[in-house]
Amino acid sequence: MVIAVAILIVGLIVLVWSADRLVFGAAAIAKNYGVSPLVIGMTILAMGSSAPEMMVSANAALADKTDTAVGNVLGSNIANIALILGFTALIKPLSIGSTIIRRELPLMLGVTVLAGVLLWNNHLGFFEGVGLFTLFVIFILMMLKIGKDSGGTDPILADQQSDIPNDVSNLKAVLWIIIGLPLLLVSSDQVVDSAVTIAQYFGMSDLVIGLTIIAIGTSLPELAASIAGVMKGEDDLAVGNIIGSNVFNILAVMGIPGLLNPSAISEYAMSRDYYIMLVLSIMLLIFALGKSRSINRIEGAVFLLCYIGYQGYLFVNAAA
Repeated sequence: MVIAVAILIVGLIVLVWSADRLVFGAAAIAKNYGVSPLVIGMTILAMGSSAPEMMVSANAALADKTDTAVGNVLGSNIANIALILGFTALIKPLSIGSTIIRRELPLMLGVTVLAGVLLWNNHLGFFEGVGLFTLFVIFILMMLKIGKDSGGTDPILADQQSDIPNDVSNLKAVLWIIIGLPLLLVSSDQVVDSAVTIAQYFGMSDLVIGLTIIAIGTSLPELAASIAGVMKGEDDLAVGNIIGSNVFNILAVMGIPGLLNPSAISEYAMSRDYYIMLVLSIMLLIFALGKSRSINRIEGAVFLLCYIGYQGYLFVNAAA
C-alpha cells in the first residue's frame, strides 16, 4: 500500500510536469512555423492544463474503469470551483473584468446542464462521446472568433499570448515533446493503476477514487495557474483558467471514455456528484456576474467549506 501511494504521488507530479513540457514544445513549434499567437494561446496553451485529465481519462477507460474517468471529470470541475477558486479568493478577492469570462460563464453552465442530460440514464455511449467532441471543436472555433473580434485587448488573451515561448529552436522544442509525451503516457497509466490499488485496499469505489485523489492531483495545473495569476494581480486569468478547464473537461475529457469504452456508470455520478457540480457552477455564475463583479473572501470561504464537507462525505461513504 505504501508503494502504491508513493507511485501515485510521483505519478501525479510527473503527469503534471510532462504535460507542461509537452505543451511548451508544441507551442514553440507552432510559433516557429508561423501559427498566430491567438491560435496558440486559445488552443495549445488553453488545453494544456486539461492534458492530465485527458490522459488519465483515456487510460481509465481503456482499463475498463469508466467510473474513474467520469469521476475525474466531475471531481476536477468540483475541485476547480470549490477548492481552487475558494482558496484563491481567500488569498485575494477576485474581480471579474474580462468580457470573455462573462461570455464563457453562461456557456460553462450550459455545458454542465448538457452533462446532466447525457448522464441521466447512467450510461455514457459512443455517439454521446462523438457529440461531446463535436461540441468541443465548435467551442474552440467560437472562442477563436471571439478572441479575434476582441482585437487581442482582452486581459486573458494578452496573458495567454505572453506565455508563448520565444526564441526556442525546433530541435529543443521537439526534444521536449519527445520527453513529455512518453512520460505523460506512462505516468497517467501509473496514476490509474496505483489509484485502483489504493481504492481496493480501502474499499473505495472506482467513482470515488476519481472524485477525490485523482481529481485533486490532475487539478494541480489549475491551482498553480490561479495562484500565480492572483499574485500577479491578474484575477481574470485565475477565473478564466477555471472556466475554460471546466468546459474542456466536460466536452473533451468526458468524451474520451464515451469513445473508447461506452458503458454504464455508477448511479451516484448522476444522483449525487453531478448535482454538486451543477450547484457550484450556479453559485459561481451568481457570484461572478453579481453587482460587485467579483468573488470576495466570504464567497471563497463558502466554496472552500463546501469542498471540505463534500470530500468528508465521500470518504465516509467511500464504497458508493
